[in-house]
Amino acid sequence: MSEFNLSEPTRAIHVGVVLMNSITEALDVVPVDILHGVSEKFIESMPSLVPEPLQKQGLPIEFHWVSENGTKDTRQLSSGLNVTPTDSFADCPALDIVLVGAHHIDYHLTATELAFIQKAYTDCSAFMTVCGGILVAVEAGLVAHKTVTGPRFMLPQLGAAAPAATWVEKRYVQDGKLWTSGALHNGLDMMAAFMRQTWPSRGSQGMMLVDYGLVVGSAPNRDIDYKDEPLPNMSAASV
Repeated sequence: MSEFNLSEPTRAIHVGVVLMNSITEALDVVPVDILHGVSEKFIESMPSLVPEPLQKQGLPIEFHWVSENGTKDTRQLSSGLNVTPTDSFADCPALDIVLVGAHHIDYHLTATELAFIQKAYTDCSAFMTVCGGILVAVEAGLVAHKTVTGPRFMLPQLGAAAPAATWVEKRYVQDGKLWTSGALHNGLDMMAAFMRQTWPSRGSQGMMLVDYGLVVGSAPNRDIDYKDEPLPNMSAASV
């Protein structure tokens, strides 16, 4: 059987946001909606927003919000939001793109969560962490011998927790199928970069749907090394 190609899908692309038994940072999982904006279902529901020549380029994406108990759960997001998952660990199909955000800083994954994350990583084509979601990858043993990143203020702590990884200060990093990002807003940078790489512009063939969606949605294209946003000197901050 040939390996599934995200760039030229021959079946539905299964995208999963995995929610732990803890509060998840809402902005960390927002980047999944950039994918929604180039999906067949979005175009079918609001065709007037997409130029007719691009409408047939919609991606066959199925979205899954996944928790241990699925529809029996109500999972909390920050700012008072609640999500009813669509899939449980037991009935979720193999995921092609996985997105995890930050949970409460003192929460540790259960054995069941660890097993699901490890299986999801094995099955997928892209495993993406946003902000403190990197702790999920660390706990699941996914970062060893990988080049990765996380929130800038957490990098010393993360380096101590996973010394076998190479930690770098960047908005996002790709190492194979593992994509990691800095703090919460950098999830948007990472998702936009992932989409530009996976469904690239085709030059003389004209604008493609992903190009169009990223441009009209003002998706970020910021410097990966934070040259436009130096980290403030907290020792000099006023109190």
